[in-house]
Amino acid sequence: KNLLLPDAERWPLDPDRPVIEVSEASVSFAGPPVLQGLSLPITPGQTTVITGRSGSGKSVLLKLMMGLVKPESGTVKLFGKDLRELSQLEVLELRKRMSMLFQNYALFDSLSVIKNVEFPLRENSNLPASEIRDRALELLQTLGLGHAAELLPAALSGGMKKRVSFARALVANPEVVLFDEPTTGLDPIMVQKVDEMIALAREQFDITSVIISHDLASTRRLADAVAFLHDGRIITRGSFEAFLDSELPPVRAFIDGAQTPRLAPPSERGAAPAAPSDAPATRAEAPVVELVGVQKRFAGKPVLKGVDLKIYPNRISVLIGGSGSGKSVIIKHVMGLLKADAGEVRVFGEDITPKQGEDLDRVRRRIGLLFQHAALLDWLTVEENVAFPLVERDRPPKGEVRDRVHEIMEKLQVAGIRKRMPGEISSGEMKRVGLARAIVTKPEIMIYDEPTTGQDPLRTRHVDDMIQEAQETFDITSIVISHDMASTFRIGHTIALLDQGRIAAYGGPGEVQASTDPYVRRFIYAGQVERDAADEDAADEDAGAAGQAG
Repeated sequence: KNLLLPDAERWPLDPDRPVIEVSEASVSFAGPPVLQGLSLPITPGQTTVITGRSGSGKSVLLKLMMGLVKPESGTVKLFGKDLRELSQLEVLELRKRMSMLFQNYALFDSLSVIKNVEFPLRENSNLPASEIRDRALELLQTLGLGHAAELLPAALSGGMKKRVSFARALVANPEVVLFDEPTTGLDPIMVQKVDEMIALAREQFDITSVIISHDLASTRRLADAVAFLHDGRIITRGSFEAFLDSELPPVRAFIDGAQTPRLAPPSERGAAPAAPSDAPATRAEAPVVELVGVQKRFAGKPVLKGVDLKIYPNRISVLIGGSGSGKSVIIKHVMGLLKADAGEVRVFGEDITPKQGEDLDRVRRRIGLLFQHAALLDWLTVEENVAFPLVERDRPPKGEVRDRVHEIMEKLQVAGIRKRMPGEISSGEMKRVGLARAIVTKPEIMIYDEPTTGQDPLRTRHVDDMIQEAQETFDITSIVISHDMASTFRIGHTIALLDQGRIAAYGGPGEVQASTDPYVRRFIYAGQVERDAADEDAADEDAGAAGQAG
């Protein structure tokens, strides 16, 4: 029974009676229509995945299903009732039969994990406090979080926060759960774990799930039905296999953009076989960045455990690994924001560990950084954002600033939007403007912090193109932190996979893909959408072996 509405009869698991039914619905917000005559039935007891390009209206569709947005035409029925005919109070009562898992967790920072999970029942039910606590603790233990019940959200990893948010969404026994991109920002193995949680909830609680997702591997694992949203309409709905076989151009482009390039092992590409750690050693150039035996501990806990890593000039090096594996910690060492407990961090041939003050600043000025979300200044125009580091730091003559800014913007294809404000441009344009701002100071090393997070497969390809163009046009060395395997193997000249503070694999894309290490194979192939049968079996065996080792 639903603990918020214990007297409500559960909606029957009848495929002919949709629990949510959107019919010919149109929505616009003082501009072009976002949804145009959209129709979509949600079958009870099943998992429907809604996918499509970023900005296609998926989140608006979720709000429509929740009664948070009203259609200008068409109807939305929730549990058989037309939302247009209900009072606001009646809509609120229907919502108590549903729950939502937000993309960014939406946890209360000041409440412990267990109090976050208890919150819906404490605020909206008359259950005794002891019963609420028992229910919350049972869910946390089911999701492997019993040990974290009294911790604050700040002490948790991204994957743990996702599980806490999931426990809170399930605590009242809802009939329908809406998931807004539940796997965004997670590594491939953690995506699998979140998928397992969603599948477990369906099996144990007969939950109807509606999932917004860009992740095709996740969609394959979970979806009973896939609905593709394009130009405000659902242009195809059916099984995942039918989705993959679709010949509709928008669907084909979306699927093709998500594929990880498959490279033959080096021996099959005419190169001599080499151990991954030895692969780049044949390069004539000295590394522009080199970590030698770097160790780092936080509160007594080892985070980097003797890392050796070489970054070669004028190449794209990609760091991959699970959350907490040490990727960001390595970048902070390269930028001099952290000091190694042991070992050396050589940047431009010098160990920067002992450097401080102006000596360290001189090194940092040769490094650019593109943040995950562009981090533009909202009160400045695009052109002023690009000029900002020059004006604030170097203070060259105004004419020189203007010329350099215009040159960079032309090369990065954002000159046409230079007078607009950040709120008036797309997310892809924001990425390019953020890159222009980082490159305007002429850095020799460019660092990208998860540049494809939250992007659909086609926009991910555009970001990849942008990184490659910048690396070639401006003759820079690029270091990319990524969870996206398709992107990693498209752009990386050298790939380093971190696992619990150590380098688990290192080399060219072919060497890393040819690794026989069970963890490496599980990590890089967990997100694969299409494989032949032999590869599928091998990956499953590797994943099982890695799970037993864990």
